Amino acid sequence: MSERSEAMRVVALLDDSRQSQAALAAAVALADQVSAELVALFIEDLDLLNCAAFPFSCEVGASTGLTRPLQSEALEASLARQLQRITRALEQAVAGRELRHRLLVSRGQVVGEALAEAAPGDVLVLGKAGLSSRWGWSSRLGSTSRRLVLEAPCTVIIWDERHPPSPGPLRYIRGEAPTLPWGETLAEASRNRPLFRGREELAPMAAPELERFLARARSGALVISRQTLTRLFAEDPEVLARIPIPVVVVP
Repeated sequence: MSERSEAMRVVALLDDSRQSQAALAAAVALADQVSAELVALFIEDLDLLNCAAFPFSCEVGASTGLTRPLQSEALEASLARQLQRITRALEQAVAGRELRHRLLVSRGQVVGEALAEAAPGDVLVLGKAGLSSRWGWSSRLGSTSRRLVLEAPCTVIIWDERHPPSPGPLRYIRGEAPTLPWGETLAEASRNRPLFRGREELAPMAAPELERFLARARSGALVISRQTLTRLFAEDPEVLARIPIPVVVVP
């Protein structure tokens, strides 16, 4: 076990969505493979809790469209139930593995708390989509994921639960072949990690071209720099949401 892996943490930002459950499974597998500590991070959204204090606040049923008062007591109870489900999911995900892990619970603004917890040597694993995609209305990147992928001080992996990962090439843009945060080059990772099988160098391309090129991909992952991601977002803010494989964003 290298000193780098010993110090590295895989931080999974969790909520009660199926996107989050897929991200947890990916984080467990990665932490196990590289002998890193797994930190499951559950943040109780202070902005939402503060909204419940206003007498005019209400929530809208995602499937029914019906409104009902947003009450602090009900919201606190809902958060407690979410935490119970996340605790069970974590226990099930690490069962049978000799994996250092812990559940960290905090309360605050979600992005701010996640940025405060993430360190430069970490890997932050996120689910891709927000609530709207969860109900099949759109394929937009969640606002929390968007901010974190651009602002986090560490490598971020965006996971898409719609297509379970399978072994395939590590794709990277020509001129960008970064060392992964657990100390491997892309060549080493493609030999040593079950998820990756070989490498594929891609020519630099605009966001629409990249989306079309990867539209039928169902295996492996795309590795890009944050600088490249910023350029792609400027061309198409939703391109990342429509790429159907995991995306690894390195600082």
